[in-house]
Amino acid sequence: MKKVDNFSNCLNVLKNADFELAYQNEIYRTGIIGQFNLTFELAWKALQAVLREHGVESSDTGSPREILQLGYKFGFINDAELWLVMLKKKNTSVHIYSEDEVDEMLLLIKDSFISAFISLENTLKSKLSEFEESI
Repeated sequence: MKKVDNFSNCLNVLKNADFELAYQNEIYRTGIIGQFNLTFELAWKALQAVLREHGVESSDTGSPREILQLGYKFGFINDAELWLVMLKKKNTSVHIYSEDEVDEMLLLIKDSFISAFISLENTLKSKLSEFEESI
């Protein structure tokens, strides 16, 4: 499925980010945060698409928050709180002005957000396989 592939490709770029370089290079820091934002956008849209494939009618429309809540309700996401933090950080990341906030964002991406993306990627691929096998 194209949306899942796009999410996976974007995630691979984020996973390969050099966080040590980010602490030395301002444009690289900005790039990692931008890549996180793009990965998050593709993640919730891929989740929405797979929920649709599984016949979750209420997934046809909805905000990222609503789709994440559906993902949690139907077992696609196991840590709803973390995903809501990710949503909040994504929404506020364009308003980061201090180095401390940038450092906090990079730490969250490296230590928490990437693993949540990887978990979602594995779940989406598994759910797609289940769906394709049932056809």
